[in-house]
Amino acid sequence: MTDARQQLIDYISSDAVFHGDFTLTSGKKASYYVDLRKVSLDHRVAPLIGQVMIDLIADVPDVSAVGGMTMGADPVAAAILHQGAARGLSYDAFVVRKEPKDHGRGKQVEGPELAGKRVIVLEDTSTTGGSPLKAIEALEKVGAVIAGVAVVVDRNTGAREKIEDAGYPYYAAIGLADLGLE
Repeated sequence: MTDARQQLIDYISSDAVFHGDFTLTSGKKASYYVDLRKVSLDHRVAPLIGQVMIDLIADVPDVSAVGGMTMGADPVAAAILHQGAARGLSYDAFVVRKEPKDHGRGKQVEGPELAGKRVIVLEDTSTTGGSPLKAIEALEKVGAVIAGVAVVVDRNTGAREKIEDAGYPYYAAIGLADLGLE
């Protein structure tokens, strides 16, 4: 395990895991909640997320850009963009809106031109896989080629299976066991 990955696990465990009664996106009840925005927007942790996620997708060939549904994927994409630039890599970032804008250019996908380019769809914490699949739908409309889905924390609640059943590779940096939640 890399030092950055262990540091990331430590920060998530201490600052982003909350215990109590929670309702997840799926509607299921849980005794804990992983709120990754508590750390993905933290100046100490965002660089670690970028480093760990770059390591996770390093073997995926010819990736031009990373991003996903706004809000959860945005800081992860920015972290990868910045840490990639620091390593001499050229990952661009993109944002997928829930709906196309009703003004301006009316775009749903913001960022660089993605037609014909290989992209990684990001998610901060996976539960159902619905957000990445919604992002994929919008990305395919603009001609992007989906190289895979990469998540920071996999809750092991079916997202991997749903993404893989749809035909996309799934990569997860951290699982529940890493956080002492299994």
